[in-house]
Amino acid sequence: MRQMARTRRGAMTAALLAITAMGSLMTGCTADDGARGRTVDDGRGPAQGPGEDHKETASTGSVLAVKIDNVRAARPQTGLDAADVVYTEQVEGGLSRLMAIYASKFPKAIGPVRSARESDLELLRQFDEPTLAYSGAQHKLLPLIEKAPLDAQPPGEASNGYYRGTDKPAPHNLYLRPEQLVGSAPGSDALTTGFHFGTAPAGGSPETSRTVRYPSARFTFTWSESRQRWLVAMDGTPTVTTEGKTVAPATVVVQYVKVRPSQFHDSLGNNTPYTETVGSGKAEVLRDGRVFDVNWARPNAADGTEFTTSDGTPMNFAPGQVWVVFAKA
Repeated sequence: MRQMARTRRGAMTAALLAITAMGSLMTGCTADDGARGRTVDDGRGPAQGPGEDHKETASTGSVLAVKIDNVRAARPQTGLDAADVVYTEQVEGGLSRLMAIYASKFPKAIGPVRSARESDLELLRQFDEPTLAYSGAQHKLLPLIEKAPLDAQPPGEASNGYYRGTDKPAPHNLYLRPEQLVGSAPGSDALTTGFHFGTAPAGGSPETSRTVRYPSARFTFTWSESRQRWLVAMDGTPTVTTEGKTVAPATVVVQYVKVRPSQFHDSLGNNTPYTETVGSGKAEVLRDGRVFDVNWARPNAADGTEFTTSDGTPMNFAPGQVWVVFAKA
């Protein structure tokens, strides 16, 4: 399936541009944010050790990465609780968007699905030809997506895998059926993020709540002693899925990175931020009701990110879902 998709991707890129000019896709996708020239709306090793949230499975392919809408109109999201890793990034206007990574298991549906950004291409280089599910991109970004070592699957290439829901207005109602797009989940071995899982190191400081702010968005993680998880709230509202499941990662990473202007802008002229995930810097790891100050390093785009304590020891994460919040250094 991946090979067939890749061979026809060049033709489909041109087709998507033509469809954009007409204003919509055959699948009913609307133009991303109404912008002219857009298509549709917008070291290595297992990242997820065996734990109570996930089954340990052998790798049979690569991860599924899904770009998920995160404005208020898009909430509650679907299938977010099933992701192995959730990355948060800043987008235009100081708002946020999510990149959810699935390997251990697939939910029945995921979404709302929105458009890709340039930063996503660097972030996803750590995986072996991941499948990227997204609703489209700024037209000047399409050639970069075409050249990236990933299997791009927007609705125009995989219409059977997407559907429009009736719970929200467009463009916040595009959903993905992952098993129709890529078949079965590849297994946790596909999570080549560089993360380590195991017993927490000594030290750290007690932490019951942590808030990370973007210019127009905020994430709060509150420790639940009874659940031994961090309860997520976005913009002050507890995060639950459409099925009523509380989103509660076992580990939260606040990773301080460089966020700079990119070469792209939205329809209002707002610059699209570029989040640099290759390099090194400081981070904070929240697990077990404590916070640990650590260092992060990702020398090359093809590498996963290593988190280490002050003495150079790998920082162990708690088994279960991980949220990585990219915060401006």
